[in-house]
Amino acid sequence: MPTWVDFTAATQVAQLRRTVTRKSKRPVEIVYLITSADARTAPPAVLTAWVQSHWQIENSLHRVRDVTFGEDRSQIGTGNAPRIMAALRNTVISLLRLAGHHNIAAALRHHARDTDRPINVLLTA
Repeated sequence: MPTWVDFTAATQVAQLRRTVTRKSKRPVEIVYLITSADARTAPPAVLTAWVQSHWQIENSLHRVRDVTFGEDRSQIGTGNAPRIMAALRNTVISLLRLAGHHNIAAALRHHARDTDRPINVLLTA
């Protein structure tokens, strides 16, 4: 184990190279994965699946909350209000996905045009 790894349970370190598209540029990023799973339990294919699973969650939920709902710009920051608002956002996202919507921003616009639509989603979920 490298000396720079300050994680007592670490048994494996892996280097991940990924290409990220930002403003039509494609730089290669290098990140390191540190895990307590050994190489037999977590070979490269398993580590890759774990990383992809993480980003699937990030892209399907957190990005929607940050970009579509503007959660990072929210001025709500005292008491339980941030937790309550996050729960409400998650509920809306879940209800829209259960109703078959993949693009949450488009679904919000669709439902905003007719006040009966959001009620129908709640009643049929």
